[in-house]
Amino acid sequence: MAKLDSGTTTGRDSGAAGRSDVRALVKVLRPGSASRRAHAILRDVLQQAELPADDIDTAELIVAELAANAEKHARPPYELRVFSLDGTPSWCEIVDGDPNTHEVRLILNLLHSVKEIGLPLLAENGRGLLLAHQLSGGRCQTYPAITLATATPGKAVAFALPTLSGNRLIFPPLPDLRRWSSG
Repeated sequence: MAKLDSGTTTGRDSGAAGRSDVRALVKVLRPGSASRRAHAILRDVLQQAELPADDIDTAELIVAELAANAEKHARPPYELRVFSLDGTPSWCEIVDGDPNTHEVRLILNLLHSVKEIGLPLLAENGRGLLLAHQLSGGRCQTYPAITLATATPGKAVAFALPTLSGNRLIFPPLPDLRRWSSG
């Protein structure tokens, strides 16, 4: 187990998603640069995993949109979390300090229930979620979360990352990161 240090934590959680090793990279994102920083961090992680450039570009677009949404529609603190299962980056979250998941959940539920949806329907809100939903193959969701830097109740908006095998997770690993930050 490791403690939160400069916005980064790693740890083990046996049994999460049926895997023996779950690690989480957690980075605090500053207001005004959250999208740019999330984009750069995720690019680095996925390049180290040797994913194809097109897959990296897709994941970068999703994380940049979600971080921009957090800055526009939520409040700080903002965090990027990248979960790796058995050494493979598999799931990414943007966490913010707004615990209300209702609107994001409504948009994602709409996207799951409609085969084709056009941008006019989402003219005011939801374009970033539309992109995240489409580019992740529908593997994008929201749920309550606690920010590690400040223990603030918030929400995570997350998506499955592309992998070398081409498979994506259906649901995130969701280890209890709070216990890792207490050491």
